[in-house]
Amino acid sequence: MPAPTVLRQPFRTLVIAAAVPLALAALADDVRVRRQLDAARRDPLTGLHLRDTYTSRARQITERHSADALVVLVDVDHFKQINDTHGHAAGDCVLAVTAQRLAAWAGSRGVTGRLGGDEFATTVRITSVHRRPRLNELAAALAEPVDIGERLVDVAVSIGAASSDVIGTTDLSVLQRAADTAMYAGKHTGRAVLADRCHAAVPSINGRRAGRPGTHTLGVAA
Repeated sequence: MPAPTVLRQPFRTLVIAAAVPLALAALADDVRVRRQLDAARRDPLTGLHLRDTYTSRARQITERHSADALVVLVDVDHFKQINDTHGHAAGDCVLAVTAQRLAAWAGSRGVTGRLGGDEFATTVRITSVHRRPRLNELAAALAEPVDIGERLVDVAVSIGAASSDVIGTTDLSVLQRAADTAMYAGKHTGRAVLADRCHAAVPSINGRRAGRPGTHTLGVAA
């Protein structure tokens, strides 16, 4: 009596063996494409997300974790002076190190982006009891001098933050506007300012105070 199942088994094994490399190659191509797309969405100097990608991911955090969502904006103070005094390579180094420190502070519970120039943003999940201590830690970390190879460069930053529960909304545009206003209120003080509802009432475009970078055109970013 014929045994077709036994006769087909070697052929089936050959088919599977031939399919495995093709599947692995397809998977490798998929991973390669994903990495290329991800790289295209990142700032080449700092490695942070660009504005649109950052905004999309930040909105996910504010909408899913409304009780703990914290939006933080950071400016490097006197950045032009750093460029003029130490050169543009030193300025680039300051931006890259600031970005690294901010991303490390946010960790896996947040997303960090470069909004443009010397402006950065992060949206992170931090419970209300830990906000002030964590913001103090951030201010201290970002104020550390930056080693540019030949010397240490002193760095000063301005930090503003806004939380969903205090401002009373999960709208990223409103939270970013409040954080931006709080940052401006604390300019050159060396401390992070946590926004209240008054900060959210300041008129803005794209979530920024009028005249700030990013306010001259309407876009998808907050």
